[in-house]
Amino acid sequence: MDFFFPMKRSAFQVMLKPVGPACNLDCTYCYYLEKKSLYPFAKGYRLNDDLLEKFIKEYIQSQDVPVVSFVWQGGEPTMLGVDYFRKAVELQQKYAEGKRIDNALQTNGTLLTDEFCEFLNEKGFLVGLSIDGPREVHDHYRVTVKGEPSWDRVMEGVRLLKKHKVEFNTLSVVNDKTSEKPIEVYRFLKSTGSQFMQFIPIVERHTADPGEEDVHLVHHRHRGEAKVTDWSVKPEKYGNFMVKIFDEWVRKDVGTYYVQLFDVTLANWVGESNPGLCVFSETCGDATVMEHNGDLYSCDHFVYHDYFLGNIKETPLLDMMQQERQARFGLEKRTSLPKKCRDCEFLFACHGECPKHRFCTTEEGEPELNYLCKAYEMFFDHVKPYMDYMTKQLRAKKPPANVMQWIKQKEQPAMASVPAAGRNDPCPCGSGKKYKQCCIRFFK
Repeated sequence: MDFFFPMKRSAFQVMLKPVGPACNLDCTYCYYLEKKSLYPFAKGYRLNDDLLEKFIKEYIQSQDVPVVSFVWQGGEPTMLGVDYFRKAVELQQKYAEGKRIDNALQTNGTLLTDEFCEFLNEKGFLVGLSIDGPREVHDHYRVTVKGEPSWDRVMEGVRLLKKHKVEFNTLSVVNDKTSEKPIEVYRFLKSTGSQFMQFIPIVERHTADPGEEDVHLVHHRHRGEAKVTDWSVKPEKYGNFMVKIFDEWVRKDVGTYYVQLFDVTLANWVGESNPGLCVFSETCGDATVMEHNGDLYSCDHFVYHDYFLGNIKETPLLDMMQQERQARFGLEKRTSLPKKCRDCEFLFACHGECPKHRFCTTEEGEPELNYLCKAYEMFFDHVKPYMDYMTKQLRAKKPPANVMQWIKQKEQPAMASVPAAGRNDPCPCGSGKKYKQCCIRFFK
């Protein structure tokens, strides 16, 4: 799945999947497991040593930056064992040529051991841990290949990461179940020791006609019939989920805990040219994915024949990255936006979000409207006054965390008005919203 690491950006990014779609879990909502159908004759899923060395050499040499960031994902990359990664680090140092090498590993945490975590700490790996929340939330969809719950094993992984002082952050999928428990999920993640959190909205469409690729979860330009899956999060639910977490974070946790969506939103509010996340950038296309056999695709959400760029065994990595079709793929994030998006007051913050979610049409019949449009409208409209304030603080070279005191000073006088405020009355904070839709939870 997608993930966020607060690391320095390379000239371009290749997410490496050395085990391809192989995984020891069988999460119901996983969009990548069925990519095995693209490799029907595979005898195993492992990037062999020769291809590993070729990739590492070309990737480092292609980067005209002082820091080169490697991202290891799957499937479940820890299935390869710790010695595979020892060899990878040795190869990185062999070809580093004075550049600093950073490594990030995305894992479900169930196969971590003391030895593995000692290595991760020693080599300075940043670990992204996939965990959806408390036991009852996490185990609803994240199960083993035998259908057994995985939460206990993930929590053992958390214990080992903390024991060996491995830096980690968390990735949590927001689905139809987790979206009902925003505060419970947020507080639980804080309790694990995670200070950096990413909440990924899961939105997939299923077709009964998988075609030649034998892939049932389709991309946004699929021409046949397709239905949004039951586990996908509804737009209003995702918007509400992020608003509820934001309301707690902005009052208590700014500067202590970091939520990817909030950081990226503030970056766009300030006017950063690169907010740090492709889905909220104006264009994309500089973050590709390489499969276990050397195949390169435009993006890990676009591992389909239509978005195949070539194979590193036959074409140099940099040549594949610089293809016109890849540049066009990235530019279409901007050029394909419907008028509704181009005229939206939050275009600067959203930029249409990820193209994989743009399978809806506007009221005027234009295609490429994002399924989550209402969610982001709700979120950006809600956070606007707080983002405005934090932006002013940053421009004055003051910490954004000052927003917490600003809110406290603003809301304290309203406390005296609370007893007289009914649920449908205007909120005492002065927002213009109804009390029940605004601050009622803070004054209970």
